[in-house]
Amino acid sequence: MSSTPMLVPTRIVLHQISRVLEVEFGDGFVFRLPTEFLRVYSPSAEVKGHGPGQEVLQVGKRDVTIVAIEQVGHYAIQPTFSDGHVSGIFSWDLLYRLGREQDTLWTDYLARLDAAGASRDEASSKANGLALAARGCGQPPSGAPPAVNPTFGAELSRKRN
Repeated sequence: MSSTPMLVPTRIVLHQISRVLEVEFGDGFVFRLPTEFLRVYSPSAEVKGHGPGQEVLQVGKRDVTIVAIEQVGHYAIQPTFSDGHVSGIFSWDLLYRLGREQDTLWTDYLARLDAAGASRDEASSKANGLALAARGCGQPPSGAPPAVNPTFGAELSRKRN
């Protein structure tokens, strides 16, 4: 039985202006994951629910950014999003899977938005009467620059592009 070694990022860069988290893995794959994409696919209970069929469609997240990133042990990061969402812990395996399946997942998300008559834009979603507030997530730090916590050989940095 062969085991697959855990993929660990060799570099993680938050590009603030383009709102992209760039994650490079040791196998040579580099993924550019938009912050909106990460927000709507957060592994949190708020997004995934507490069981099958309890998923909550995330709407109005087009302009969401990441305001801080903390490393969780030696296996994940926990971003704080500008809408106050902070409960999603993104393991290295999850980041890799999101990168590999980004096109399919994004197409699926857009189709679910369309089927619900919802929008990626906050104003449109509010007009449709859809809940946008992140329940129980608090507020983002006002004016706080993104926090970066470099540890475990994964370079966490931020850039203004």
